[in-house]
Amino acid sequence: MADYNALYDAGDIDGGVITTVVEIPKWSTLKIEWNRKTCVFELDRVEPSIFAKPTNYGFIPQTLDGDGDELDTLLLTNDPVPTGVVVKATVLGVLNFEDDGEEDHKIVCVPADDRNTGNAMKSLNDLHDQWKQKIEHHFNHYKDLKKPGTTKVLGWGDVEDAKAIIKDCQARFKK
Repeated sequence: MADYNALYDAGDIDGGVITTVVEIPKWSTLKIEWNRKTCVFELDRVEPSIFAKPTNYGFIPQTLDGDGDELDTLLLTNDPVPTGVVVKATVLGVLNFEDDGEEDHKIVCVPADDRNTGNAMKSLNDLHDQWKQKIEHHFNHYKDLKKPGTTKVLGWGDVEDAKAIIKDCQARFKK
C-alpha cells in the first residue's frame, strides 16, 4: 500500500489548494479510517443509515490535528469519490468542531477543477445556509446512538482561518 504521508504533501496552502485523500465516500455508512502506521484503510465501524456521510470525508497528508489524527476534509462533489482517491482541492473554509473534548477541525473544500460548478465556489459564502445547517446537524448528532453529547460544532471559519489551521497542523506533524 502507498504511504500518503510519504508520497503527498499538504499542497499549496498559501494559494488555497490542498491535497486531500478520500477515506469515506459521500452517502456511505462505512466509517473508514486511514492507518498511517500500517498504510492501509481500515473499517472502524458501520454507522446507522441515518448518519451516512453528507459529503466525501478525507484527510490532508502531512498534518495532525488536535485529536492526533490527520486534519479532516469535507470534499464537496455531486457524486461520491472512492476511498483512496487523491484530489487537489480549493479551500472554502473550516468547520470548527470538538469530539470528546478534542479539537477536530473539518476543512471544507471542492475539487480544484470542478467543471460541474464552473469552478465558481471560492468560499463558504458560496454555499446555501441550508447546507451549513445540514452539516452542523450531522456532526452534532452522528454519535448520538453510541455516545450522546460527545460532539459539538463550534462554528465556521473562512478561508484564511482554514489556512492557519492547516499550517498549525503541518507544524504539529513535523514535531
